[in-house]
Amino acid sequence: MATQWTKERIREWYHEMPWLRGCNYLPADCCNRIAFWQELDWEQHLATADRELELAAATGFNSVRVLLEFIVWGEQHDGFLLRFEQFLAVAAKHGISVMVCFANDCTVPKDENYRPQQLGPQPCDWGYHGGRRNSPHSTTDQIGYYPALDEPENAGRFYAMVEEIVTKYAADPRIVIWDLYNEAGAANRGDVSVPHVKRIFDVARSVDPIQPLTSCVWRGLGHFSAAEKTALELSDLVSYHNYSSYADNVVMIDFLRRYGRPIINTEWLHRQQRNTVQEMFPLFFLEKIGCWNWGFVAGLSQTYEPWEYMYQRYSAGERDIDFTKWQHDLFRPSLRPYDPREIELIERFCLLADTRHGQKKQQP
Repeated sequence: MATQWTKERIREWYHEMPWLRGCNYLPADCCNRIAFWQELDWEQHLATADRELELAAATGFNSVRVLLEFIVWGEQHDGFLLRFEQFLAVAAKHGISVMVCFANDCTVPKDENYRPQQLGPQPCDWGYHGGRRNSPHSTTDQIGYYPALDEPENAGRFYAMVEEIVTKYAADPRIVIWDLYNEAGAANRGDVSVPHVKRIFDVARSVDPIQPLTSCVWRGLGHFSAAEKTALELSDLVSYHNYSSYADNVVMIDFLRRYGRPIINTEWLHRQQRNTVQEMFPLFFLEKIGCWNWGFVAGLSQTYEPWEYMYQRYSAGERDIDFTKWQHDLFRPSLRPYDPREIELIERFCLLADTRHGQKKQQP
């Protein structure tokens, strides 16, 4: 059984990599990940991805993070594997590596508002972040429901999916990192997710891929759940999410340094909370922290809209929220920048990073 990478091994791996930067990617013509990965309209979505990843490469990005959907793997297995391979090929054509994420605790309770997943045309609620009126980004005391792992008949097959995909691409350089579990413990799931985090790491580790494994911490300091702590201890790379201020990110980075492993931020950019390109991107460059902002081209998923949580905070009396700005996303549907100054800054630091990386590789 393979073991967690040593600190020396992961530092050497990271030192040889260029500065990794990109976005969490969903084509603009998809309202969710089922719409992206299923057979329906696949050629259209792949063509959109081709155009948008060309733009990403021109901007200076060299990686994207994508989340898979268990239901598509389960109901359209062979077709899903073919489509995933086609997406990897398109990304590689543009010099874009792919970080793959499997499990996801960012979900909603199974209550009267719950809408079961199904393939086919996907409902899209206009004016709501993520295209969903019933949002996982809201305040609730209920526990989120994750059918891929909460239903016993699904859980075994879910881990079979993880094993199959990691095994198939274990030596494929187009995959840069396996991000095994998104926001473990979110949606009040807490300790429920601890055994799932342990098992998904065991499954992926047993394959012994050439790519490192990670799973993020996502709460503020002092508030990590048991699931996050477990993920942090098992990860080869330290990864975190932070949509808060520059100062909060500096404090988080300083704390995570104690683990002695490279750090990456796999979700950031929240202009309404002053988590901006102008402040965060230079910080990530300076510290060589790999970074993947949320969103790229504004589209059906509407992640430029605020989380429902932002409206709840405002209703509770918080007034320091700038609703005049997009929350996420970098480009308009026209493929023009939301703010050209953001893109100019990204391009400048990406060029500087690549120039330095090239010079380092040329040194004897």
